[in-house]
Amino acid sequence: MYSIAPPLPIHSHRSHLLFGLSSTVRSSISVEETEDKSTTKPRPPQERALSSELSSLASFPSIKASKRVVMVRHGQSTWNAEGRIQGSSNFSVLTKKGEAQAETSRQMLIDDSFDVCFTSPLIRSKRTAEIIWGSRQEDMITEIDLREIDLYSFQGLLKHEGKAKFGAAYRQWQVDAKNFNIDGHYPVRELWARAKHCWNKILAHESRSLLVVAHNAVNQALVATAIGLGTEYFRVLLQSNCGVSVLDFTPQVGGSPFICLNRLNQTPNSPFGSGGRKTSKRIILVCHGTTQGDTEGSFPNSWDQPMNMLGIMQSQKTAELLLDLKVSTIVSSTKNCCVETAMAISCVQEAADCLGADCVPRDVELKQMEDLDVGQILQPLKKDTTEAQQSQPGPLSQFEDGALSKLWDLSGKAWQLLLNELSDESEAEKILVVVGHPAIHVALMGQCLNLNKDWMGSFHLDAGSISVLDFPDGPTGRGVIRCINYTAHLGRWSIPITRSTVDDEEFY
Repeated sequence: MYSIAPPLPIHSHRSHLLFGLSSTVRSSISVEETEDKSTTKPRPPQERALSSELSSLASFPSIKASKRVVMVRHGQSTWNAEGRIQGSSNFSVLTKKGEAQAETSRQMLIDDSFDVCFTSPLIRSKRTAEIIWGSRQEDMITEIDLREIDLYSFQGLLKHEGKAKFGAAYRQWQVDAKNFNIDGHYPVRELWARAKHCWNKILAHESRSLLVVAHNAVNQALVATAIGLGTEYFRVLLQSNCGVSVLDFTPQVGGSPFICLNRLNQTPNSPFGSGGRKTSKRIILVCHGTTQGDTEGSFPNSWDQPMNMLGIMQSQKTAELLLDLKVSTIVSSTKNCCVETAMAISCVQEAADCLGADCVPRDVELKQMEDLDVGQILQPLKKDTTEAQQSQPGPLSQFEDGALSKLWDLSGKAWQLLLNELSDESEAEKILVVVGHPAIHVALMGQCLNLNKDWMGSFHLDAGSISVLDFPDGPTGRGVIRCINYTAHLGRWSIPITRSTVDDEEFY
């Protein structure tokens, strides 16, 4: 249930209007770019060629009806707790914390309907699946291809032992995993090939609502191969213990299904918790709450309307969630609903001392950026109904290609400005909150991942959701996606994990 918090008093803020000064896009560099960052210059758009491994046309078997695949990583294991390299070994079991995480996931998914559960054969994953599956009578299928990445001689070693024993090879595993070689094998390349093969078996199953319980690396590979990302994206799509990721598959006549990542790494606990590399630079993308004229669960189309009651509650819940973090700057679109959401977050931050979250009030800088405004681009440029029905599914499919190109170009300007803001050397640690429409945030995630506009349909965001982008190597380094479309803070799933699959309903 939602709780309605009383409105907080409005304080005066330093408010600025940012304008795009350059069309050059500075994007995250890929893993394979290992040259000294101090001499690396941002590449102009025409030189930012995608890796040959990237393919939005990844071949998957055709399907007759829409499918939703919900993926969960196992709970904390004994070897996770020890800092030991597990790989596909089968000696670790769930800790008490891991069992509790799995139980929390069971409670989150208890009302969701699944037709089948696929699980890794490894004990830590299989036990997690058994806890989540509970008293369900549907089949549980053990699938060998869902085992964790094969790490051969690394398996069983503590991390410092791996570093001492293997030296350069361990270093390569850390900084250039796609080319990492051990015992004559390339583990990450093998994993990607296995993930593609595994998808063929999962999608061939007649079920329409599927639960998959597996591991960190293999879940990364499943997500990446589904949306056409290559091995250089290993460790970019974070998977925490018992984190939930959701992929929607929609049939297309005579070909591979259309695939959309509905959410990534929704964890039982805080989206800012443990897991992944430590970072001092972070961008949090906040989608504004629903507005007057929007319906709950729909793609927001009321571009400059104030929020409705549900949207106000969503913004308050987001502000409460962010209270655990010391936010440096909030940058928002100039539109009413975005400014209202930004103000709600700012007011709660500034009251941190009164709310017991900090010993002193927090000074938060509020800014507005016109390059986050999408209404003028998207509102007048919709496809006619017939053309929209024939195109790929998803909210952005209703807009003409020219509008999406303009949206992508706008996001490039905004991304450059946001990275500049994050690069402020006066602050050793900086958390930048960006409030905007889901469409601009989808595009910004594409910029972070060094993709192009054709990938925008591969991601979905709901009103009131947050997505977290970490920069452990600084703003000029590779961005790591900690979560996408996180909505657990709203008190329930803003859109249920599973849905009715009657009458070939699409998942949008």
